[in-house]
Amino acid sequence: MIKVAFYDAKGYDKPSFEKYGQLHDMQFRYLETKLNEDTAELARGCDVVCVFVNDTVNAKVIDRLYDLGIRLIALRSAGYNNVDVHAAFGKIHVVHVPAYSPYAVAEHAMALLLTSIRRIHKAYNRTRDFNFSLNGLTGFDLHGKTAGVIGTGKIGRIFIDICKGFGMKVIAYDLFPVPDSGIEYVPLEELFSRSDVISLHCPLTEETRHMINADSIAKMKKGVVIINTSRGGLIDAEALLEGIKARKVGAACLDVYEEEADIFFEDRSGHILNDELLSRLISMPNVIITSHQAFLTEEALNNIAETTVNNILSYFNNDGVCDNELCYRCGHIDRCKKERKERCF
Repeated sequence: MIKVAFYDAKGYDKPSFEKYGQLHDMQFRYLETKLNEDTAELARGCDVVCVFVNDTVNAKVIDRLYDLGIRLIALRSAGYNNVDVHAAFGKIHVVHVPAYSPYAVAEHAMALLLTSIRRIHKAYNRTRDFNFSLNGLTGFDLHGKTAGVIGTGKIGRIFIDICKGFGMKVIAYDLFPVPDSGIEYVPLEELFSRSDVISLHCPLTEETRHMINADSIAKMKKGVVIINTSRGGLIDAEALLEGIKARKVGAACLDVYEEEADIFFEDRSGHILNDELLSRLISMPNVIITSHQAFLTEEALNNIAETTVNNILSYFNNDGVCDNELCYRCGHIDRCKKERKERCF
């Protein structure tokens, strides 16, 4: 039996993972706490750790897990910026879920956009108080507007299709454009200057961290709407707040936040929120924040569990070769063993 330490477990995780785990004689030890240097010890006696986006998997954690005999880290997410893959190389294999439901995230991005520009959240709150006034609820048409999409992976391309369904003009930026896709790629600065709506669908790397900052906001149209359903670190939240206060940014729709790790996924309603910047953003009338829920559909949860379990099985039953393995060398075809269907190390 394969034993898995499942960190940052939530009630909505368990049904799907239990279903696929029972099919393959896999036992999950569900831990509500997040993985960090202090909680790594809880994985003792397990073969695998399963982690999510706000678990800390740095070099010290990896060394501790390695000492405990852990040889596989299974991410139940696509993003892996919280994992030091360089430190893991040669010690612990790392696998992820590259695509669970791109529709879930793309549709949530559009839901945020529509809610914001048509003031649906405000109308909902008013009518519950039997206030049926339309004052202050004027929005604008998406038809004919320009959407700038940064990142044209599966989620970005689905969001582009949704935008086109609304009659929007779409321009995009990606370091690696999709050939023969029919997408109009433009330089990043041009995207900033032309877009009425900017939606982020790219990974968080050293190159993309704070790509939305004071300088980039200065290049944008007055009244631009910014959507982020990818990673919080793509946006300099201080600069965003200043852009909102200066009336440069017309609205912000955020499903992620750079300092979300100790806040999102938890009920903080009975506590004072110590993050002053997040409090100020939430207080803005033109900001909508959801708590990293873009992925949260029945289809996505099922796909995440199925892929994660299959990733684990691949390690134990397929000579350790898994198409979804990550390592710091990925992308370097000349020395990437995975391209040759071999273990990364």
